[in-house]
Amino acid sequence: MNAHYRVVVIGGGVVGASVLYHLTKFGWTDVALVERSVLTAGSSWHAAGGFHALNANPNMALLQAYTIDLLREVETESGQPIGMHMTGGIHVASAPERWEWLQSSYRRFQAIGIDDVRLVTPEEIKARCPIINVEGVLGGMWADREGYVDTTGAVWAYAGAAKKRGATVIEHNRALELKQRPDSSWDLVTEAGVINAEHVVNAAGLWAKQVGRMVGLDLPLSPLEHHYLLTETIPEIAGLIDELPMVVDLEGFTYMRQDQKGMLVGIYETNPQHWSMDGAPWDYGIELLQENI
Repeated sequence: MNAHYRVVVIGGGVVGASVLYHLTKFGWTDVALVERSVLTAGSSWHAAGGFHALNANPNMALLQAYTIDLLREVETESGQPIGMHMTGGIHVASAPERWEWLQSSYRRFQAIGIDDVRLVTPEEIKARCPIINVEGVLGGMWADREGYVDTTGAVWAYAGAAKKRGATVIEHNRALELKQRPDSSWDLVTEAGVINAEHVVNAAGLWAKQVGRMVGLDLPLSPLEHHYLLTETIPEIAGLIDELPMVVDLEGFTYMRQDQKGMLVGIYETNPQHWSMDGAPWDYGIELLQENI
């Protein structure tokens, strides 16, 4: 660990590792990432790993498309497998307003150059994902570039590629305090000593609120509880030759994908519960939340 870096990134999840990588990609090699535990310890470790090219916001759609292409590059550059499964994905609609929204989104994607998507009929949805009951489904949108990755592998790939470009990654070193000097640089007090940096990036995720308070900012952030289900082996899936696509049900607020010989099913809670509103405990990392069933 050096006493000075041009930029220090606080947080070793996928956001922090991506920021570190992009800094080096743009030529800033005197940069470091500080992580209180190990890389991915936090929401990145718990994530289901799904990626989608579709988004109602055109700018977000372009950014997501960029990220999907970038992941392959980072995997090659770092030599770290990311476990990418490019399964394709289907967004299904059962309500007329949702179906109209999908059709409008399709036209928007065509206008901004995302041309690997198309509208599909219920019969086509059933053919691509035989386990779906398409009764009442009006239609859907298919996207070639959807699937999932191993989130741990993705974080390590970003960090590994950044290190090859000259960046430093410092684990097991919690940020304790931030002080600004008269020259506008920052002294980051850590468990291993003080680091001076021209710029500091708060990518602390579940702990971003506490890091913000180090400089007098009360960021409007709060962790929310979320859950997904992992099934045991399902014979109908175990017998498939091709992996099932990602599926997003716009009415049911659910998503699912194949997970080995079973399924992963996630639910977007309509009334999400806040968890640890003042920020996650510093010793939290890869643990699951207490069951509430």
